[in-house]
Amino acid sequence: MLAAAVEWSPAQRPVPRTRLVASHTGRMREAFVHTAVLHMIVGADERVPGAAITTALCGDLEHEPPCPVSAHHTASARNGDTVRLRVLFAAEPADEARVRADIDAALVAGEWLGPDGVVTHWRLLDSSPAEIAGSDAERAERLRRDRKV
Repeated sequence: MLAAAVEWSPAQRPVPRTRLVASHTGRMREAFVHTAVLHMIVGADERVPGAAITTALCGDLEHEPPCPVSAHHTASARNGDTVRLRVLFAAEPADEARVRADIDAALVAGEWLGPDGVVTHWRLLDSSPAEIAGSDAERAERLRRDRKV
């Protein structure tokens, strides 16, 4: 599991979930994190898997907020041919498993055809839930409230 290998700095300390749960127009949304490790050739745009995730969760890369199922933000970090993704998302707890499955399905597909006509390929190496870091708290709150991030 990826989360077990992470050493948290004081700014990244996990935040208790109770601080990130609140009512929004009668619904309860909670913030979650999903991480993934991909193999991508050097030079391939590491942001493309995030676009594939957005398309899977929202139906389209370009859409008006709020996201229909789960407001989300995807961060990527590359080290050679390894790309680490961190998807912060807010959803009703009953939808958490579905959102994670949609994220994984987008990543297992291993490719995405961009609006520029370029197909980008990757291979999913690992995927797992992770803890919300202290540095995620502000963005998680905005996502939870369906604000544009």
